[in-house]
Amino acid sequence: MSQPAHLTIDIYSDVMCPWCIIGFAQLQKGLSLLQGEIEAEVRWLPFELNPEMGREGEDWRDHVARKYGRSLEESSDNRGRLLEAGDRAGYDFRWHGEGEEPSTRIWNTFAAHKLLKWALIEAGPAKQTELKQALFDAHFQQRRNVSDPDILVDIAASLGLDADGARAALDDEVLGQIVRREEAMAWDMNISGVPAMLVQGKFLIPGAQEPEVYANALRRVVAKGL
Repeated sequence: MSQPAHLTIDIYSDVMCPWCIIGFAQLQKGLSLLQGEIEAEVRWLPFELNPEMGREGEDWRDHVARKYGRSLEESSDNRGRLLEAGDRAGYDFRWHGEGEEPSTRIWNTFAAHKLLKWALIEAGPAKQTELKQALFDAHFQQRRNVSDPDILVDIAASLGLDADGARAALDDEVLGQIVRREEAMAWDMNISGVPAMLVQGKFLIPGAQEPEVYANALRRVVAKGL
């Protein structure tokens, strides 16, 4: 039996983006369809959906109404469809905490992107992916403020990453410059929405796709020798 092909998949993504975790869950299903054919190393790249968001954040309903001009009823309908899409993909967006469910807020994610870049440099792609998933869970399931440095350090430490290193990363201006440079690269490639998956640095798969779409796209990349 021949050895599987190895691919790198760089995912432009934001922690605030529900379709990013849906897309990743679908990608994982697509890769499972390719067992024995293709192995992939996933890395996460920064993309801020709301780079001007203040430290106080914004209630998601107010945010959707302001940014997209949708009514409360329309927002509720969209959330219902999102829950269904998450269920199909295998990700639960529902509140997982105890007591009364807090409101969902949209946060600034620049610090989270710095932490993710540090995790990649410090511990490699697999640990970065673990951190990314933990940040998704913190935001969507636990309603934690993922712009808060103390919460970000706590999440990193819970995964076995060095807490002091994580806190230093959040204050690291060089990491911030790297994040800004990578964000600019996305715009240079005309990426205006996420998720956007860049395979082998050449082949772009936009949006959250079905598992079979991902599987077929990765097969085409291998066939073309990219």
